[in-house]
Amino acid sequence: MQPVFLLLRSLYSAVIVALTPLLLLYLLLRSRKDPAYRRRFAERFALELPGASAKNGIVLHTVSVGEFNAAKPLIKKLLLRYPHLPLTITCTTPTASAAIQKLQAEQRELGKKLEHCYLPFDYPVLMRRWLKWMQPQLLLILETELWPNLLANCKALAIPTLVVNARLSARSAKGYKRFRGLTQPMLQHIGQILTQDKNSARRFLALGAKHVQVAGNVKFELDVPESSVQLAQSLKPVLQGRVVWVAGSTHAGEDELLIQAYQRLKEQFPELLLVLVPRHPERFDVVAQLLQQQQVKFIRRSKGQMPTANTEVWLGDSMGELLSWYQLADFVFIGGSLIERGGHNPLEAMAFAKAVLSGPYVFNFQLVFQLLQQQQAYFQVATVADLVSTVTELMQQPELATEAGVKGLKLYQQQQGAVARIMAQVQALVPLADISIINNGKAVAWFDPAFYPQFELKYFQAQDWQQQGLVTGQSKGRNTVWFVEQHGKQAVLRHYYRGGLVGKINQDRFWPQPVTQSRAMAEFSLLWQMRQWGLPVPRPCAALYQQHSFGYSADILIELIPGTTDLAHLLQQRTLTRAEWQQLGALIARFHQHNVYHSDLNCHNILLDDQGKFWLIDFDKCERRTAGDWMQANLARLLRSLNKERALHPEFSWQSELWPALLQGYNRQLNG
Repeated sequence: MQPVFLLLRSLYSAVIVALTPLLLLYLLLRSRKDPAYRRRFAERFALELPGASAKNGIVLHTVSVGEFNAAKPLIKKLLLRYPHLPLTITCTTPTASAAIQKLQAEQRELGKKLEHCYLPFDYPVLMRRWLKWMQPQLLLILETELWPNLLANCKALAIPTLVVNARLSARSAKGYKRFRGLTQPMLQHIGQILTQDKNSARRFLALGAKHVQVAGNVKFELDVPESSVQLAQSLKPVLQGRVVWVAGSTHAGEDELLIQAYQRLKEQFPELLLVLVPRHPERFDVVAQLLQQQQVKFIRRSKGQMPTANTEVWLGDSMGELLSWYQLADFVFIGGSLIERGGHNPLEAMAFAKAVLSGPYVFNFQLVFQLLQQQQAYFQVATVADLVSTVTELMQQPELATEAGVKGLKLYQQQQGAVARIMAQVQALVPLADISIINNGKAVAWFDPAFYPQFELKYFQAQDWQQQGLVTGQSKGRNTVWFVEQHGKQAVLRHYYRGGLVGKINQDRFWPQPVTQSRAMAEFSLLWQMRQWGLPVPRPCAALYQQHSFGYSADILIELIPGTTDLAHLLQQRTLTRAEWQQLGALIARFHQHNVYHSDLNCHNILLDDQGKFWLIDFDKCERRTAGDWMQANLARLLRSLNKERALHPEFSWQSELWPALLQGYNRQLNG
């Protein structure tokens, strides 16, 4: 499959490059109605890269304004959980960019920083250039904005990927299946897919995706800005005595039908006010001309006009105010549903307990409408006659709208919880929630501010500690390890060296790779995660990635565990009791239960402190693995180590008859 995928991806990339003139033409044509489409081309082609402050953080891609609005609760959780990491929000449309920049300003006032840029077009070289610059610890993709070169380069650069709020309709699944040779490997490049519903999960799995779970829909957790509430409150007095029918996110072909329906209703219900909110800003003037041609008495929100008793239609031609309109509505029509567009989000109306009207084309939100239908909580319309009869019924029996709105709100509340489930997955991939970062372009350092409140890069230099007289000892094994102390805090400073024959030529330079996958950061991350699980490992204090002309070098500072002796030396002094061997076996099993593979489990890397507690140390080149034969190989490695030390030291208190006690503790922990 891999050679076929490479061939198809090359063909896909060639097509993308060949279509560049058409892409530019499309942007220029769109710019005739929205000038923002002809700006920031350098970002779209990765010629202008984000600032260095955006590197080594989390990237969240929200293709357009709808996805961005849905992601706001998730964005706020990410900012709270990872205040030290840059959070970059990407998109592809100017309207989404404007909304992101507005949130940037709001967060800046709160002392929090968001980064923003366009996601480059999916050219292979440009995407790789952008990703190598950003080197994110995690790429989050909202819904199903999947690009082959983006995901292939993330895989190649070891950047974890998480697709959240994913949905896949039957129609889209057929399209993916048609190009299976390209889409199946692409889906397998994704680390985890969290879907909105079971049907989407089933379709992703059928297409070959490996890691798929149902997490729910983040759109059930609407983030309502205070400014939206304030705007609704300020407009409410001018609507006294009016029944407000809001038609949100409408498209060409729908506005005409809605206007026709209103004109048939207005004679019977002069108090009815239609608020018409087109989906795209480039259609604002088009809809205004349509209203004028139909001789409808209308006003435009963009001109600050307020309705009078004679106003029939209020054109909502201003961006970012749909939530305010929904708060003011008596009932809501969801646009994109009278034409084969698939319908837009009804959840925003449901969150305000508003009755929902919708056309028959709702495949974009099929599950939500199915749930609404089961509860008899929405009104389906397909023609002008349907619109007229349904609105007439709601005008004559307003309790029907109230009842449907209450049912919709209850359903909305029952479906919440997706953001918490997504954050649990994020935290498994990015466990470093409380560290601080220094990044000067050439060096990146992570440090624990609770251990080192005033950290400096010179802390990685043994010579500086020596000059200050803060070195308390050293260990000269294969390479020197320094024991240092400052303000009563003891730590171990270790520089990373290469082993084997390569190490005789190149002592401490490693092949280039992303910061998060480098030797020091990988060990720091694993130690941090294991401590969160309560496993007895030393506390990581700081890690350094030092970039060179080619490759990188690395250092780590780890807290010294006081009052400990490693097992190799301890067994030269005394024997362990049977209970202690069982305790050690249970400890190893605890690590295996968390899928932690120790690459060098020997008796020098097992410590016993003066309180009778065992610890594991030296997690360089260790990792998490799925359960497998490596677990028994770990135990076999320890057994070989014990036998080797017994052969080296005549007074070594180890006999093979003691091994069953360790296995007993190990198996009891695994099976308990």
